[in-house]
Amino acid sequence: MTAPTTGPATGPATGPAIAMLHTVPALAAPLAELAAELRPGARILHFADESLLQDTIANDGPPPHVLRRLVSYAMYAKESGAGTLLVTCSSIGEAAEQARPLAELPILRIDEPMAEEAVRAGHRIGVLATLATTLGPTTRAVQRAASRHGAAREVVPHLCDGAFDALRGGDPARHDALVLDGFGRLTGQVDVVVLAQASMARIVTQADGGVPVLSSPRSGVAQLA
Repeated sequence: MTAPTTGPATGPATGPAIAMLHTVPALAAPLAELAAELRPGARILHFADESLLQDTIANDGPPPHVLRRLVSYAMYAKESGAGTLLVTCSSIGEAAEQARPLAELPILRIDEPMAEEAVRAGHRIGVLATLATTLGPTTRAVQRAASRHGAAREVVPHLCDGAFDALRGGDPARHDALVLDGFGRLTGQVDVVVLAQASMARIVTQADGGVPVLSSPRSGVAQLA
């Protein structure tokens, strides 16, 4: 765990701060930039805890203590003056939902708006992930969004095996190549492709398969506005 840090703000801060919980610390900077654009003047607090993701991977899903710690982070966020906690890791997104009734401030998933957008975008929805622990939660998030809208949708999941390890190991070029390969395998089968992890958004400008490509950072931060 790292202590909360404040992201960039434009103009005087107005209203409660926004807290973000990251399991990939490198996401803090680009998401702070998005927040400055979409919520100018807002004070942004960042919590980074890589162990939440590491423990989730080791247990093939979030173990009970991840839920308890999410509730604790919500408490820390409130004590630091935040009115919202945005969880930026899709692998622990379902744990974030479970934490909502136990927390004293709203807990948002970064990928929920993306799931809603995917349901509106097409009938066959491809879900691309670099971690098995993210593929399942994102697939289910899309399916729940379809159910909320009473829409019949087919979800086609695809795991880019090895891509997450490449990125974690300092080889972003291999990560991007594996994700783009997975994207190419999906494009002929689906109407829209969802990138399950915020860290995958880096390939959006390179993905050209004639279908929409959705990533979570912009829409996930935009819900804070």
